[in-house]
Amino acid sequence: MANITSQIKRNKQNEKRRIRNRVARGSARTAVKKAQVQLESGQSEETKKSVLEAISVLDKAAQKGIIHKNNAARRKSRLMKSLATAKSK
Repeated sequence: MANITSQIKRNKQNEKRRIRNRVARGSARTAVKKAQVQLESGQSEETKKSVLEAISVLDKAAQKGIIHKNNAARRKSRLMKSLATAKSK
């Protein structure tokens, strides 16, 4: 445990941020999983809607600095690639 006052404050701030970021990171994961499930099921209109929702959530998380922008870009790319292959089938 820290003895320095500024470090005690920093630890409190870090904990608050960790909890706030955890919510956004979890919702991003949930949106991506939901989109992947829709892609496997093969419902075209629902699938496109869920993929766009996941992309929006990933963009917001990257914008807030919760995940790295390249991480968001990679996940979005994978989703779009699987959406394109699902449409061609």
